Amino acid sequence: MLKSILCISLLLGGISLQATTVELKGKAAVTGTILENKKDQIIIDIGYTVLVIPKSQVVKLLDDNAKTAKAVTATPEPAVDRGFYSTSVVPPPERSVRELVNELGEAVVQVRTPAGLGSGFFINPDGFLITNFHVTEGETQISVEVYLQKNGQIERKSYKQVRIVALNKFADLALLHIEDKDAPKFSSVTLGDADKMAVGDTVFAIGSPLGLERTVTEGILSTKTRQFEGELYLQTTAQINPGNSGGPLFNLRGEVIGVTNMKITFGEGLGFAIPVEAVKFFLNHRESYAYDNDNPSNPYRYLEPPSRTRKTNSQ
Repeated sequence: MLKSILCISLLLGGISLQATTVELKGKAAVTGTILENKKDQIIIDIGYTVLVIPKSQVVKLLDDNAKTAKAVTATPEPAVDRGFYSTSVVPPPERSVRELVNELGEAVVQVRTPAGLGSGFFINPDGFLITNFHVTEGETQISVEVYLQKNGQIERKSYKQVRIVALNKFADLALLHIEDKDAPKFSSVTLGDADKMAVGDTVFAIGSPLGLERTVTEGILSTKTRQFEGELYLQTTAQINPGNSGGPLFNLRGEVIGVTNMKITFGEGLGFAIPVEAVKFFLNHRESYAYDNDNPSNPYRYLEPPSRTRKTNSQ
């Protein structure tokens, strides 16, 4: 392993690369050229050798070539549909669930219909949010309850002018938009990359199980490829219950990696989420899934398969 890393260092020797200082826990620091910034470690060339530093020991990265040294932070990646949702080019550092919940809580909402309730989350500040199709199925009278933090207190605000923008019944996804005239700019989430997660990674969900809003549950990613009816789901030990449907499943970088949508009711720690890759596909092609108020079922026309029996009878 070290030999291969040294070879990389020699190959890059003639290239002018930017010097970076890696500040470590315990007030230590290392300066060199970063060869690779991985999910769990940083590989840095310090001139006479190459070091592999675990991300858990890194406090921050400093650009030595800048006029004033400042922390290198995650830069939002231009979204495929620019401005509609956010992703990150450089993964932000991992933090504790406690820190992240305080930061992300305002972006998670409760979605209510006359038939029941679920959860959801804002994907941009303009009031567009994701939830499950089954949360809004057959309903047009929808309200969204938002929880704002002001002066250390939680303030509830309910919005009742909610429009269905797009639906995908088969992916169990719905895109909603708050259209109340007094709606402010909302806190929103960043969409991550479920493919880069590893089995055993810590994840957590925020939602309204059984109507208990702003409930946080933590667990691990049990598998990334649990198959149901031809679709792959993320399986997690984070507790998922009725009311969590449509809520976000986060990694420790504060990125959404899935949308919680179901559990096995006769077991514990068997919750499931739609991978965020399916959410991005849905959002990028939302015009194809656009909801029509005049005829909600117009995208679908179900035809019965051919039958030899019927053909024989008709003859």
